[in-house]
Amino acid sequence: MHKIVSEVVVGDVSRQEMYEFMLHCTDEDYQSWWPGMHLAFHTIKRKPNNLGNLVYFDEYVGSRRLRFHAVVAELEDAARIVWQMRIGFRLPARVKFELEEHPEGVLVRHTLAAGYSGIGRVLDPLLRLYLSEAFARDLDQHARTEFPMLAALLASRRAA
Repeated sequence: MHKIVSEVVVGDVSRQEMYEFMLHCTDEDYQSWWPGMHLAFHTIKRKPNNLGNLVYFDEYVGSRRLRFHAVVAELEDAARIVWQMRIGFRLPARVKFELEEHPEGVLVRHTLAAGYSGIGRVLDPLLRLYLSEAFARDLDQHARTEFPMLAALLASRRAA
């Protein structure tokens, strides 16, 4: 299993605001968050309780463009959303977005985890080709940049 974990503390925002934004994002919202880097993020198919929603992401991380579909695999109100990537079937790759109270605001933990369990683990070294150290650095820097920008966007919308 390969994991890339980024943590950043942001102020002037609530866990609920960030959670709702991520759960109900539109392409327009996503592009406003980080113009030029965030291209698309929207729900294709919504379930009544949001668990199982099918979403689409399209963004740049460093110079690499990431486009994928994902299913909302786990939810915990104002605390966690887990998207499992898919290409017709679910892949052994998840993006976890976690929110915790922090004295200075909200601690955002962003985790990309990819890998197989059981016999499939023999394929994990192939993932290292994609999840390189350079990609890990780019993804960490991306997260450290984007979440303060999201907090600022939500604060400006609240003030308007």
